[in-house]
Amino acid sequence: MKSLVRSIAAAALGLSALVAVPAFAAKDVVFAVASTFTTTDPYDANDTLSQAMAKSFYEGLYGFDKDMKMIPVLAESYDASTDGLVYTLKLRKGVKFHDGTDFKADAVKANLDRVTNPDNKLKRYGLYNNNIANVEVVDDYTARITLKTPFSPFIAQLAHPSTVMISPAALKQWGNKDIAFHPVGTGPFKFVEWKATDYLKVAKFDGYWKKGYPKVDTITWKPVVDNNSRAALMQTGEAHFTFPVPYELADVLKAKPDLELVAAPSIVLRYLSMNTQQKPFDNPKVRQAIAYAINKEALAKVAFNGYATPAEGVAPQGVEYAVKIGPWPYDVAKAKTLLAEAGYPNGFETELWSAYNYSTAQKVTQFLQQQLQQIGIKTKITLLEAGQRVEKVESWQDPATAPVRLYYVGWSTSTGEADWALRPLLYGESWPPKLFNTAYYKNDKVDADIKGAQLTTVSTEKAKFYKDAQETIWKDAPWAPLVTEKLLSAHNKKLTGVYVIPDASFIFTDIDLK
Repeated sequence: MKSLVRSIAAAALGLSALVAVPAFAAKDVVFAVASTFTTTDPYDANDTLSQAMAKSFYEGLYGFDKDMKMIPVLAESYDASTDGLVYTLKLRKGVKFHDGTDFKADAVKANLDRVTNPDNKLKRYGLYNNNIANVEVVDDYTARITLKTPFSPFIAQLAHPSTVMISPAALKQWGNKDIAFHPVGTGPFKFVEWKATDYLKVAKFDGYWKKGYPKVDTITWKPVVDNNSRAALMQTGEAHFTFPVPYELADVLKAKPDLELVAAPSIVLRYLSMNTQQKPFDNPKVRQAIAYAINKEALAKVAFNGYATPAEGVAPQGVEYAVKIGPWPYDVAKAKTLLAEAGYPNGFETELWSAYNYSTAQKVTQFLQQQLQQIGIKTKITLLEAGQRVEKVESWQDPATAPVRLYYVGWSTSTGEADWALRPLLYGESWPPKLFNTAYYKNDKVDADIKGAQLTTVSTEKAKFYKDAQETIWKDAPWAPLVTEKLLSAHNKKLTGVYVIPDASFIFTDIDLK
C-alpha cells in the first residue's frame, strides 16, 4: 500500500511538470475526468461524459435529479392529446441565455428542427427523427410538438441529456458545426475556454434564472486518461472531484482524511458486442460460446476490484421495464462444444476492440482475451481513442464493410426507460451510422416488440413487449453481457453538491466549495 501511495505521489509530480494546471482560488473548482471531450454540442455527442460536462452551460426542457427521477427544468408542464400525437409544453419565464437573449418557444423549435434535419448530420438525429413531425411556436412561452406516430417514452426522451436548449441567436451566428466552439445556453455557468487535451473552463453566469446559484466561480474540467495520474491529482489537492475513480486505487483514496469516496449504483451496462453480419459471428452458436466462455464474477473482481456485478439482462436493473434474466453461466466445456458444432473446433483469430483507452478498459480486454483463448479464439486488442471510435465504428457508412468484430463497450440508458436501452443498440434500423447497433443485429420479432411498446401507453402492455424483446435478444446473443458497474467517484470534503447519477452523468447545480 505504501509503495502504491508513493507511486501516486510520484505520478502527480510528473504530471505537474508536464501539464500546467490553472491556479484556482477559494471558489474555483477542478474536475478530473477520464477522457477528453468529443464536443461541447450535446446534439452531436455520443458519449455520456461530453453530455455531462455540457450541463455546465446547457439545460433541457426536462432533466433528472440526483436519484434519476425526472423533473421539469426549462419546461414547467405539458399536456398530451388523447391520441398521443400532440404535446403542448408550457415554458419557464424569466430565463435568459448567456448572450442576453430571452429563452422562449422559438428556442424549442430551433433546436428540435436542427436535430431532426438530416442535412445537419448530428449524431443525435436518430433520437428524434423517427417521431417528431412538426414543432410550432404557439406563443412566446408555449410550444407544440406533433409526433408522426404515438411514442409513449416521448417526455422521457426530452429529459435525455442531449436535448438541450441552445440560443437561437448563437446558432444563427455560428452555424450548425461551429456552435460546438461557442456554446451559449441557459445553464449556471458560461463557456470560457476549451483546450481539447488540457482543460475546458466555465465561469459563473450572474444572470442565471435560479437565484443564488451557482455558488462557485469557475469549474475547470481536466481530462486525465491515466488512472494513477488522475488519482494523484486528488491526492495532491490539484483536483476537487474525480470520476471515475480507478477501482484498484479506491482504498488508497478512501484512506485520505480530506477525501470522500462514493460508490453509487448505476444503470451502466458493459458488454461485448459481436458483428452478426460477419463470419463467424453470424452463427448464433459462436456468439453463445463466447458468452459462456467469460467468467463474469472473475471479471468483476479482476478489472473492477469488486465494484461491479455480473449483468443479469440486456437492460440493467434500475431501467424501467428491464427484465432480469441471467447472469449468463460460465461454462467453458459448453462453450467448446458450441464452437465445435458451429464448425470451429480449433477456434479462430479475430479483432477485439475497446471503445475506451483508459486503464480499466485495458484490464477488461486483456481478461477477455485470456478467457477466449481457453476455447481457441485468439484476439488482437486495440484500444480506440475517441476519434477512432467515431470514425471506425459509430460513423461507418457501409454495414457490409464495417471492420468492427468483437467490441467492448458500455451503455447508460439516459432516459431511464427501456426504449432507449433497446432501440439504439438492438433495433434492426439502428445500425451505424444511424445509431449504435454495433452488433448489426436484426430480429423481426424484436423490432415488432420495440415498436409495439412505443405505440402503447398501457403499462402492462409495454411490459410484455419489452419482456418478449429482451428474452429473444438474450437467446440470440448478439452480445455477451458482462457487468453492471458501480460508479466510483471521489471528492474533497470541502466540496459539496456534486453527484454521479445512475447513468454515469453528473448533477452539480448545488455545487459549493467551503
